[in-house]
Amino acid sequence: MTTSNLEFLAALESVIRDRLANPDSSSYTAALAASGTKRVAQKVGEEGVELALASVGGNRDEVIDEAADLIYHLLVLLRMQGVELGEVVARLQERHAKQR
Repeated sequence: MTTSNLEFLAALESVIRDRLANPDSSSYTAALAASGTKRVAQKVGEEGVELALASVGGNRDEVIDEAADLIYHLLVLLRMQGVELGEVVARLQERHAKQR
C-alpha cells in the first residue's frame, strides 16, 4: 500500500466525519447513519459475509469491490462510535509488537 492509498483512507475518514456532522439529504453516508447504529452494524456484517463469499468464489474484482464496501461501512460505524481509524491502527501496532 502506498502513502497515497493511506492518505486517501484518511481523506475518506474526514469526508465521513463531515457528512455525519453536516447531514445532507443527498448523502448516502448521512442517510446510512440516520438509519441508526444497528443498521450500520448490519451493513458491516453483510459486507463481511459478501467479502468472504467472494473470496471463496475466487473472482478478484468482486473481492476488491466487497472489501471496499466493507472498509467504507466499517469507517462509518467507527465514526458513529467516536473511534478514529488511527486508534485501530495503533491497536494493531501494539498487537504486532507483542508478537515479536
